Amino acid sequence: MLDSGMHSRVHTDFMKPVAPGKTLRSGALAKATGMSPDTIRHYERIGVLPPALRTESGYRVYPASAVERVLVVQRALRIGFTLAELSNILQTRDAGGAPCHRVYALTEEKLSAVQEDLKILKKAEKDLKKLLADWKERIRKAGQGQRSHLLNTLTDVLGGSAKISSKFQRRNKP
Repeated sequence: MLDSGMHSRVHTDFMKPVAPGKTLRSGALAKATGMSPDTIRHYERIGVLPPALRTESGYRVYPASAVERVLVVQRALRIGFTLAELSNILQTRDAGGAPCHRVYALTEEKLSAVQEDLKILKKAEKDLKKLLADWKERIRKAGQGQRSHLLNTLTDVLGGSAKISSKFQRRNKP
């Protein structure tokens, strides 16, 4: 189950206690969770938050329990859950279902993916160390102010292992 409980070890400076039974407008919920009002509305639109009640003037009003729900969603996102997965899980739970086995299975998948990513990163680390050792020697042999043509040696030094998963390639910012 996703609930972290009232005695969660995660503490946030921005979160102010909200009395049970009290309601919050979307801006207050956003402030209490450190999220933007747009994010709160998005969560409602995709089913991560149940539809808010509306005041006579049309303002969204959420129960105090929405604070913990938003924080649970944020924690779940940090460990790799997607909003689509969370929406499905939370809607199942809200309908009276018990999605705990699905949550557990998805978390096992997340762990497996992280472990695979770590293998790829360890290989990349090994390749970079090998490359730097070679380049250090090439720079030493070339002498001060001389070109060593380091990038041209990537294939020589790394061979076919120079391919790093695109998941870890740096992207240029526009």
